[in-house]
This record gives sequence, structure tokens and C-alpha cells, in this order.
Amino acid sequence: MPRAMWKGAISFGLVTIPVSVYPATEEKTLRFNQLHDDDGGRIRMKRTCSIDGEEVGYEHIVKGYEYEKDRYVILTDDDFEAIPVESSRAIDIQQFVDLEEIDPMMYKKSYYLVPEETGAKAYALLREALNRSGKVGVAKVSFRDKEHLAALRFRDDAFVLETMYWPDEIREADFGGVDVSMKVRPNELDMAQTLIDNLSADWDPVEFKDEYREAMLRIVEAKINGQEIEVVEAEPTAKVVDLMEALKASVAAAKKEAKAEPATKKKAPARKKTAAKKPAAKKPAAKKPAARKKAVGE
Repeated sequence: MPRAMWKGAISFGLVTIPVSVYPATEEKTLRFNQLHDDDGGRIRMKRTCSIDGEEVGYEHIVKGYEYEKDRYVILTDDDFEAIPVESSRAIDIQQFVDLEEIDPMMYKKSYYLVPEETGAKAYALLREALNRSGKVGVAKVSFRDKEHLAALRFRDDAFVLETMYWPDEIREADFGGVDVSMKVRPNELDMAQTLIDNLSADWDPVEFKDEYREAMLRIVEAKINGQEIEVVEAEPTAKVVDLMEALKASVAAAKKEAKAEPATKKKAPARKKTAAKKPAAKKPAAKKPAARKKAVGE
């Protein structure tokens, strides 16, 4: 188990559950170092002072807030400790809401909350109560020099804390003057709905993988083995001016792929086969948004 990044307690009403916080996700991407093209030497970034040009060690680096151009106020660890908010010591649940009420755009990062031995029973009690009510807790918590809005829910037996953006951090959509309120014809809407139905299936995240990362790894392995890399020219995208023609072509392609899918997925689980063969038109369109939100939040 990785080292806990924060320790505190879940607090709601008079109930307190001591917990440790661990990251629940990890980003899997290839990391590249910057090298000197002449000799392959690693490029090092030095921390230098803008006034005297001297290199500065970590022990001499402090935090400063720029309140005017080139004018700073210095903040120490004691200043951060003195911030008078309850969330610096506890995950303070403010209220409980339905998961569907939270816009998925607000979610940032997921963390697991692991209880201390003394809080295990209260942890289990809150889990059962939340599962029965279908609610998630909305809380405040402070770590990494910032107070976070957060949603608390359970994933299987584990308590998950989802940090969220504050409402004033969500930008309004700006279309740059483009009119997106144009009217569409009924036949265009019907064709678009047909395309959505043909591409509809039960959500299974295991079916998705990072093809770019896998392709990059193959290139890295080939270069390690001294193989020559063949550059494949990308096929130009066909330009379809007529919207209806584009929809018809998309529907035809989706139907063709759906027919070929059973043959290529003979060893797939029975649930996946059913999803591929099931006409999605039988799924009421009104239920799609709620299902999507729940999937993102989970």
C-alpha cells in the first residue's frame, strides 16, 4: 500500500471516523526526458534567483503571493497551519444529495479513504446507510495547501472521496459568435437518433484502451532493438458537405460494424454479445443521460 498523503477524519453530525487518504488513480503515460542532441546528456533544470542569478537550494525556497507586480508577501508553514477552517483537520460532510444532481464536469481526482481500526464499524455503518439511501455526501476538506469541495461515495466496500472544482472555477461555454441554436429538420433528427441507437451498448470500461500509448511503446521497443520505423501516411478524411449524407453514411458504417462484431468476439462474455446484438432502439432515450452521469461519478 502506498504512503498515506493525508490523515484526518470523516465528520458528519456527531460521528467521527478516523481515515487515511490514498490516491485511487494513476496516470499511465510514457515519460520522456530532455536530452542534449550532441552527446545524449540529460538536461537539468536549475532553480536560480532572478535577482543575483545564483542557484538556490530547496532549504532556501519559500512561498510568496504576488499582490502587485514583482511585490510579494511571504507565507510560512505556520501561516498555513493558522488558517481557521475546520476542513484542515476533518472531511466535513455538509449535506447528502443524489449522485445524478452533480454535473460530472465538476469532478477532479479520486482518493480512497481507509479507516483506522477504531473507526471500522462507523465506516461500515455509513457505507450501508449511503447504499440504502442512494445518496452521496458533499464535503469540504483541506490538503495540499488548498480547500477542496468533494463528493463522498462508496465503490464496492471502499469509501471514495472525489475532489471537485468549485462552482466559480467552471467556465461558461463560449462559442465565439457561432450560432449553435440552428433548427434541424425532423428527418435529420430521426437519422441522428438511429445512429445513436446503432452505437449504443452497455457501459463496460474494460473495452477501452489507450491505443496511442500502446503504439508509442511499440515504437520505443522497435528503436531499442534497432529496427527501422516505417511512417504510415494517414488517410485523408472524406469531406461530406451535406449533413444528411454524412448521417446516412455513418449509420451504414455502424450497421456494417455491428454485423461483423459477433464474428470477431466469439470468446466475449455473454453479456457483451447480448449488448452487441440488441437493437438499441428499444432503449428509451430519456434514460441515457442519468446512466451516463452515474457512470462518470462511479
